[in-house]
Amino acid sequence: METHEISRRFTDHFVHAGHTRVPSASLILDDPTLLFVNAGMVQFKPYFLGDAPPPYPRATSIQKCVRTGDIDEVGKTTRHNTFFQMAGNFSFGDYFKAGAIEHAWNLVTGSQDAGGYGFDPDRIWVTVYETDDEAIRLWQQIAGLPQERIQRRDGKDNYWDMGVPGPGGPCSEIYYDRGPEHGRDGGPVVDEDRYLEIWNLVFMQDIRGPQSPKYGYPPIGELPNKNIDTGMGIERVAYLLQGVANVYETDLVRPVIARAEELSGRRYGADHEDDVRFRVIADHARSGVMIIGDGVTPSNEARGYVLRRLLRRIVRSARLLGVHEPVLGAFAEVVRDEMAPSYPELATGFERISAVMRAEEEAFLQTLTSGSRIFDLAVERTKKAGGTQLPGDQAFALHDTYGFPIDLTLEMAGEAGLSVDGDGFRTLMNEQRNRAKADAAARKVGHTDASVFRAVLDMHGVTDFLGYTTLSAEATVVGLLVDDQSVAAASEGSVVQVVLDRTPFYAEAGGQQADTGVLRGGDFTVRIDDVQSPVAGLRVHRGVVTAGTVTLDASVVAEVDKGRRAAISRAHTATHLVHAGVRNALGTSAAQAGSLNAPGRLRFDFTSPTGAVAPAALSDIEDEVNTVLQENREVEAYETSMDEARKLGAMMLFGEKYGDRVRVVDMGEYSRELCGGTHVARTGELGLVKVLSEASIGSGVRRVDALVGLDAFQYMSKEHLLVSQLADQLKSRPEDLPDRISGLVERLRNAERDLEKHREEAVLASAGALAAGAEDIDGVLLVAAAAPDGVPGNDLRALASDVRGRLGTRPGVVALFSSAGDKLSFVVATTEAARRDGLAAGKLVPSFAAAIGGRGGGKAELAQGGGTNPAGVPQAVTALRAALRDGGAAAGARASG
Repeated sequence: METHEISRRFTDHFVHAGHTRVPSASLILDDPTLLFVNAGMVQFKPYFLGDAPPPYPRATSIQKCVRTGDIDEVGKTTRHNTFFQMAGNFSFGDYFKAGAIEHAWNLVTGSQDAGGYGFDPDRIWVTVYETDDEAIRLWQQIAGLPQERIQRRDGKDNYWDMGVPGPGGPCSEIYYDRGPEHGRDGGPVVDEDRYLEIWNLVFMQDIRGPQSPKYGYPPIGELPNKNIDTGMGIERVAYLLQGVANVYETDLVRPVIARAEELSGRRYGADHEDDVRFRVIADHARSGVMIIGDGVTPSNEARGYVLRRLLRRIVRSARLLGVHEPVLGAFAEVVRDEMAPSYPELATGFERISAVMRAEEEAFLQTLTSGSRIFDLAVERTKKAGGTQLPGDQAFALHDTYGFPIDLTLEMAGEAGLSVDGDGFRTLMNEQRNRAKADAAARKVGHTDASVFRAVLDMHGVTDFLGYTTLSAEATVVGLLVDDQSVAAASEGSVVQVVLDRTPFYAEAGGQQADTGVLRGGDFTVRIDDVQSPVAGLRVHRGVVTAGTVTLDASVVAEVDKGRRAAISRAHTATHLVHAGVRNALGTSAAQAGSLNAPGRLRFDFTSPTGAVAPAALSDIEDEVNTVLQENREVEAYETSMDEARKLGAMMLFGEKYGDRVRVVDMGEYSRELCGGTHVARTGELGLVKVLSEASIGSGVRRVDALVGLDAFQYMSKEHLLVSQLADQLKSRPEDLPDRISGLVERLRNAERDLEKHREEAVLASAGALAAGAEDIDGVLLVAAAAPDGVPGNDLRALASDVRGRLGTRPGVVALFSSAGDKLSFVVATTEAARRDGLAAGKLVPSFAAAIGGRGGGKAELAQGGGTNPAGVPQAVTALRAALRDGGAAAGARASG
């Protein structure tokens, strides 16, 4: 049975049982506890926690997941994977244990002709939480399972949570007996290779705290309703039903290995080390394509760093298989072809995915080139020292600083006849991992106690948002907080959070800044400075009571600052237009990666694997956008189904979670996006869009800053005034200014070069006079003098060297000083004869440095430094003479040579 068919049967089974089919969420959700979605229940977390009312009592999904805790183990075994698909069915306060067990049993053991998977019921085993007698009874009653095929396990095995504070509960796992040829008798508690887990039924009823009930810690509370969350591993079921040994040999994964075989000329199954590399390529290629497909680009932080590791491990593995040409594009094509039937966005967005992978591979191949040079130097040093082992710290530096993979270091070291200090390397790696884990733990945000807001939500329902059609509305205060505590009243001067039953205020979301304004009651006023949505469905107004006393249940008139809203709406509409313009100019690889819509200005971030946008292209984008403004197109916003929005070609932003009903903002064929923000009625209302800059903000991500409306006009007015002033001063027409200014700059550069040349000649012209004034100090010629003020360090060194050359073959010392304000520079140079006698320039510096409040140093032939007391130069010269006359000091100086 093909993998896509396994997924289809799962979905059909539960849809027929009254479940709503929910598409897979993005791998990137707004959850600070997760880098990537790692379980099917993540997108339903608000419903389990009671943060939002579920829109359906039952749901089913096939969720794409990525788990990255065991990246280094991928390929070494056939059990570790980073990307996988989790099929799940969910109940939100509807059915519980009995329903979950019945649905699962019917699908797993139902005949294939009837739409089931057709597993032999006599080979099914289950485990339950150690105290869950009810689950045991239900398995016996519903499935007819005998007692000996139901096993109890403790919380480490049969309690489920997400590894962070949040929902959880006891669970029951379904296993399939692969047969005695795969291991020992005795069920899952004895051998989990023979008895393979395929499905986990979580009876979700708890809220766990910082410590998990898996390890004996009690839950911190109960969920508002008893729920069901199940997860069936699509890939595991696939390799059982396809009769292959593991997930790497299933129909969607094996083709990637086949492509690697073609490129390398080697065969999977012929060599264990090669097999590890083939599996790394197959797993990471799937993960990489899926992660990039959801909007992540390689970087050195968080998700981007994980993606970078995955892609570089592919390139490294291919290299170890003997493939040195670029490979990521070829593997990505296979993943697209195999996965697109379930995830069509991989096909429509493949240009961008491919561009990101190509750019990262090119960068890494350069890293490998530079790393190889560093490696060669490390080998040379080791061999010169007579060593046979590359030190662990050098192997770690290659890995950590230069991105050089350790297994490539091991292979190349072997070719060079060296081993590698693996223990030292692993020690440093573990130290780094521990630091990273400690940092992650310190930054990780757990489940926030929003019970006061959930209580308001439960009692009064969601806030009715009126802001699309009005900026002023009557409302009632249904929640009031001071210092995060619910209160009945708040007097003048209090900082408050106010929840209304209905509001025209827009809460910050989707890059659009929040509205500001005022709430007016009969005898009180509240200035609103910010609006947020800490619990889905509620809009919380944050501000200050500026007059009177606001109370719960008070009636208010909520008034939005109209000017600010209008300016923000213009910016938001302009952002959509800039997005369309960028994609038209750069292609679909330019996908939105963030935005800011503020009064009169916008910031638009987008992926650009090819680097900076050419100024001409940026100018074309600006012209195209302003042409749309001139056409004064209607901006239409409407709700529709997700399926219909896809048919219309509406842009969907990566990482956003959409429901079955979505809001489309439509500007004809030019721009059509899913968006919950506020916009103008027609594009002409924007007036003008002026692009200010385009720059990099990270690997593969660029940022455009622009002004909109009056802010853009004011900017252009200032620019026009500046151009006019320059034209007047330069006696030139505005259109001739670039050539005129370019000519002036070139003339200035030529003049500076001439001045520099004359100054150098003037400085060096004094060399003869300085050499002629040399004094004899006990057989050593000394030139110690102040050079002209302001002579730069390079010129001072050149002058000292010239003077030294004029001293001939006699021992000689040159010490020159030059001041600039209250700063002083000096250079000391010695002749070859002086150095043969043991005089070292660097060791002469301490003899006079104190006199000028300075310090310095250098080699035997030349030393330099600086000081803070130019007036001390005469004393410094006297001290240097004394050092040369003083036998002890001179001997010390000579001994250093």
